[in-house]
Amino acid sequence: MTALLLTLFLPLAGSILLLFVKREQTQLIKTGALVISLLSFIASVFLLFSFDQSNPGFQFVINQIWVESFDAGFRIGVDGMSMLLLMLTTFISPITILSSFYSIHKRDKEYYVMMLLLQFGMTGVFISLDLFLFYIFWEIILIPMYFIIGVWGGKNRIYAAVKFFIFTVVGSLFMLVAIVWLGHYVGTEIIKNAQGFTTNFMVIRDVSFNIPFDIQKWMFLAFALSFCIKVPLFPLHTWLPDAHTEAPTPGSVILAGVLLKMGTYGLIRFNLELFPQSAFAYASPIAWLAVIGIIYGALVSLVQTDIKKLVAYSSVSHLGFVVLGIFSMTATGIQGAIIQMVNHGLTTGMLFLIVGMIYERRHTREISEFGGIARVMPVFTVFFGIALLGSVGLPGLNGFVGEYLTLIGAFTSPFLDSWAYSIIAASGVIFAACYLLWMFQRVMFGTNDNPQNHNLKDLGKQEWATLVPIVIFIVWIGIYPSTFLNISENSTKALVNKLELIKFGKAKYELPTEMDKIKLEKEQNILNTK
Repeated sequence: MTALLLTLFLPLAGSILLLFVKREQTQLIKTGALVISLLSFIASVFLLFSFDQSNPGFQFVINQIWVESFDAGFRIGVDGMSMLLLMLTTFISPITILSSFYSIHKRDKEYYVMMLLLQFGMTGVFISLDLFLFYIFWEIILIPMYFIIGVWGGKNRIYAAVKFFIFTVVGSLFMLVAIVWLGHYVGTEIIKNAQGFTTNFMVIRDVSFNIPFDIQKWMFLAFALSFCIKVPLFPLHTWLPDAHTEAPTPGSVILAGVLLKMGTYGLIRFNLELFPQSAFAYASPIAWLAVIGIIYGALVSLVQTDIKKLVAYSSVSHLGFVVLGIFSMTATGIQGAIIQMVNHGLTTGMLFLIVGMIYERRHTREISEFGGIARVMPVFTVFFGIALLGSVGLPGLNGFVGEYLTLIGAFTSPFLDSWAYSIIAASGVIFAACYLLWMFQRVMFGTNDNPQNHNLKDLGKQEWATLVPIVIFIVWIGIYPSTFLNISENSTKALVNKLELIKFGKAKYELPTEMDKIKLEKEQNILNTK
């Protein structure tokens, strides 16, 4: 529990402490922000080592009532699905802060305060077990991200920041209405508690399938709209390319690495777990939107002339695989979706870092301005190639694992009951190879003999430090994915069991019971004694 609290509150405490540091002390501000973010990551590693992978339920749970009359409280905890995304958040955040050292050149104090506040909000989203608390964290994130784009972004930063804010707020308001409606209905009609209201996720999760479909479907659609905007799912994606293109490099990294995953995580945690009957009813249209997004994002990426915008549109395509895996509602598909969230955070985050590095040297992102970069920046070329091949889905690297599992999950899904989703979506893998490899060939090996490309410096020490940790996990997940899949396996199977039981009247997987765990612990203690 202590590790979970430290993981959550260290960034908040750090952002407050930085407010009292004089803005002239730039180096202290930068180092302090990085150290605080690293300490939060270390706390999350301790949490991971204490995590029981065999337990499909929530662990390290803290339950403190805030507003007794509404049964709203500070309720946090993690299960296998949220554990991976929590680790992604705490891993990407210090890398993003380190990358800011060479890409942010004004208002350092305010910037690093915003980055730590953003980490606090993102962490809170993935560990909240109270709908009221979840909504608070969901909205907190808007403030720092709005300013990061609007103050430190490109020439059209105000337009992009306002567009991002409006899209997200509109979706959030629908979710707020659904939370109030859900809390009131469960409190008065199902559990009939003294308050007549509850936002306790664990209570609502156990009884929400009793909500009549006519009521449940509107709650499902309200939550889904908010989450699909954040993903973003076609056709709600139009804010993303502008936000990515205008955001500073670290802003793009954190947006692709973590923020978009809040939407896909919400679809699993709330839409599938709370409204299963509605999930069955709307699985097919949402899956088709995901498939359209895969193809659309890939085709639009093919015609981009700006490297950063190309990577931005590729996110629409790659996250389509995640949504398809989620609404396959199979253990394979959901496992693939979860690991693909992590994969996308790593590979696309790394691609944005690389685009930022080359922009700092040339102050342009136009593909036509580059050519023959590999001759003067060989190390940069290697890192660029690894990130690109991971994003393409080359076997042996991380992207292949997630895409393969999501396609298999959709192919075998009894809920979608059609091979068409996987067959059409698989073409997105081919398109991804086309637009990424074509871009790489033109930038790194093209024939453009621009003199400005002749004397570019290869990677420095700080740039090495930001890229090497990501490469380690890109290769690790590709070669030995079970290290990560095992963390979420039992939680995923428990969710699929619930869906199968409601839909078909029987559970698919056998999970360890409490008696099994007690017996296992006794046997382990005997072995340890011997």
